[in-house]
Amino acid sequence: MFTTVLMIERPLAPEDVETVTTLHGDESVSFVVLMQPRGDQDLLLRALDDVALGQLDKAVHEDDEPEGEEATTAAGRALAHSLQSLRDTGAEAVGQIVDKHPVDLLRSVVAETGADEVIVLTAPHLVEEFFHRDWASRARHKVGVPVLKLFAHNE
Repeated sequence: MFTTVLMIERPLAPEDVETVTTLHGDESVSFVVLMQPRGDQDLLLRALDDVALGQLDKAVHEDDEPEGEEATTAAGRALAHSLQSLRDTGAEAVGQIVDKHPVDLLRSVVAETGADEVIVLTAPHLVEEFFHRDWASRARHKVGVPVLKLFAHNE
């Protein structure tokens, strides 16, 4: 069985589920899903990404994004939805919320599970990507397995 660590920041859309579950053809895949609540990410970087993507209305409302316990509760629901969506395809899936230091947690999960790859499935983060500070860029230097970066679909 192929083991994939999947890093996400919002619930998986059906297109995302299809993409990650069909990457390896008919080989069975086990997923370990790590989800970071969006409200726990840097507010300024989120707003700059929105502006860079031409989503000015989203940039204005970034401070409305839930934070702290409220963000964790919303992320828990999103994680449960994503895990069920993966399981509905016949894949094995477990997961957890990332509370701090996502790349450090990723490194330990890869080591503990013997993962074969990491897939980072997020919205574009242009500022972080430009400076190679996004999850995928940082993970490539720390986890010791291939890291694939994909852009998530919007529901």
